[in-house]
Amino acid sequence: MVTAESGAARQPQPIPESHRDLFDKRAFAHIATLMPNGTPQVTPMWVMLQDGLVVVNSAKGRQKDRNMRGRRRVALSVQDPDNPYRYIGMRGIVVEITEEGADDVINQLSEKYTGNPVYQGRRPGEVRVTYKIRPDHIWTMG
Repeated sequence: MVTAESGAARQPQPIPESHRDLFDKRAFAHIATLMPNGTPQVTPMWVMLQDGLVVVNSAKGRQKDRNMRGRRRVALSVQDPDNPYRYIGMRGIVVEITEEGADDVINQLSEKYTGNPVYQGRRPGEVRVTYKIRPDHIWTMG
């Protein structure tokens, strides 16, 4: 498990009650990370909340994995699938990266988003990784 060195003990900004339901819906998070040259890279991802942190999961070695390991600052938005003018946005820092329990996390996300309790997109030899993001600045619309 890898944790962020600076600011890891800081408390996350709380998700407003008015928009917490977005994390219960099948709403995708669009997560922006930084490439080594500083350009942004955005990916839609499955997302959930855990203890005030935003939790996502990817495969080890993918671009998103490399970006979040190398540059911990991220931004993301989650748009309401029932009302595209309602969303939550945030900037934050990846405070934990771990392979421990990552298979369980991707299975939880699979059940939420597809109804299948076992993730079906796994490739041979793939190692799953979970990232926990501490929201430091949050804004909402709608």
